[in-house]
Amino acid sequence: MDPVSQAALGASLSQSFVNDKSKLFSALIIGALAGMAPDLDMLIRSDNDPLLFLEFHRQFTHSLIFIPFGALLCALVFYPFARNKLTFSQIYLFSFLAYATHGLLDTCTSYGTQLFWPFSDVRVAWSTVSIIDPFFTLPVVILIVLAVIKRNARYARFGFMYAMVFLSLGLVQQNRAEDAIHFLAQERGHQIERVLIKPGFANRHVWKLIYEYDGRYYVDAVKLIFDTKYIPGTSIRKLNVQRDFPWLPEASQQRKDIERFRWFSDDFLAVSPHDKNFIMDMRYSFLPNRIKPMWGITLSEALVEKDINVHVNYEMNSRPDKITIERFFEMIF
Repeated sequence: MDPVSQAALGASLSQSFVNDKSKLFSALIIGALAGMAPDLDMLIRSDNDPLLFLEFHRQFTHSLIFIPFGALLCALVFYPFARNKLTFSQIYLFSFLAYATHGLLDTCTSYGTQLFWPFSDVRVAWSTVSIIDPFFTLPVVILIVLAVIKRNARYARFGFMYAMVFLSLGLVQQNRAEDAIHFLAQERGHQIERVLIKPGFANRHVWKLIYEYDGRYYVDAVKLIFDTKYIPGTSIRKLNVQRDFPWLPEASQQRKDIERFRWFSDDFLAVSPHDKNFIMDMRYSFLPNRIKPMWGITLSEALVEKDINVHVNYEMNSRPDKITIERFFEMIF
């Protein structure tokens, strides 16, 4: 999730184990920093290999087995600044508790987290909350701040419990969305081969629905408040490398990069209808019922002809236009 959410959840759990009221602020700072620390893996990048950061983000720093080591590194960094107020064991405890929340919270999103690295490279995604959700983050932030102001760890405990209940209730909406997508496919006479259900951006009552049938992806949305309201979308052919890129040599680096991107995106890939050399990650779009990706990779036939070892380009579209923003708010509200 976003850094503020990670910091808030980490701080709430660290503060929950404070017995001395005077240490609540220290627990907040250490918990917030340790809660964000695993995302330092974003610094692992390469100018020559644009996809390297996708392989390492949410990898070893987010795995369950790395938690004690990651917490130790955090404690060693924090100790010179906090040793006058806390013992090393206290600093390590706060760091451990906060660090442990990070990977599990990320797993609640749909992005994918290698929770069981190095034993498995499967990207676990429970898809119960959006990567950014103010209804999750703001109450926790308010409660951890109140814990310091009121000098009472009970507020932080309420914050952590609120977060757990909020994440758990996502399963209710997820089950409703799953029923909706099966009903939709049945109405169309389709037999679902593979499915992806995820919350829309910054909310949990509009869900993105993707299912695969007969070589195509069908993308729709559903609004789940009291009743179920379908928001029809569109469809697109699934990526077929031999069909879509007949010029691409099997041994080329760009061919290997497609497989790396396929692993990252859980094989929800398609070629953009607007650019025949652009492969889209179908999981993410600003509007949940549309096929307009937030990121993807671009291949180049000309570059491959010159150098078989050249990588693909990774491109992001992080700025929706005004019309898209207006449609998004209409859909939500």
